[in-house]
Amino acid sequence: AEKLSSMKDMDWNDFLQRVCSLLDSTEKNTGAARSKLNLLYYLCTVAVHKEVASRLISSQLFPILIQQLRAAANWDIRAKVARVIALLALHTSELGENVPVSEAIILLTELIRENFRNSKLKQCLLPALGELLYLIASKEQKREHPRECWIVPSAAYTVLMRCLREGVRLFHC
Repeated sequence: AEKLSSMKDMDWNDFLQRVCSLLDSTEKNTGAARSKLNLLYYLCTVAVHKEVASRLISSQLFPILIQQLRAAANWDIRAKVARVIALLALHTSELGENVPVSEAIILLTELIRENFRNSKLKQCLLPALGELLYLIASKEQKREHPRECWIVPSAAYTVLMRCLREGVRLFHC
């Protein structure tokens, strides 16, 4: 992470280009899926560094992560993408207005709603949704961005509350 944070712009752009092309690869074989998973594990490792997280969330990588969350056939990849998104949201110190956070929230909400009975998937997706909501709330509380910057659909709160209620019921059983 320290090496990444000290990279010059040209080296950083080369690094991002390679990461994005690997993630955006449409190969369907087992080796390609394993390569994507390994890359996502690596991103989880470096995303805990504040400067790296801030650079990654503001880059072209974030829209590709959203696309992978939407389209990956492999749920292991989707789960790891959600983990990367959650870690980026948790550790970023800056968030630009152009980061498509609302799109990620809408997609996570839809995926949770579609897979509501699958508790394993919910456990993968809920942290990312929660971290993104917290990130937006903290930026709005600090008045760093106007409220209209990121739209949070009411369905996101509804799904989150439903998951929390169900979790409480399971806990009391």
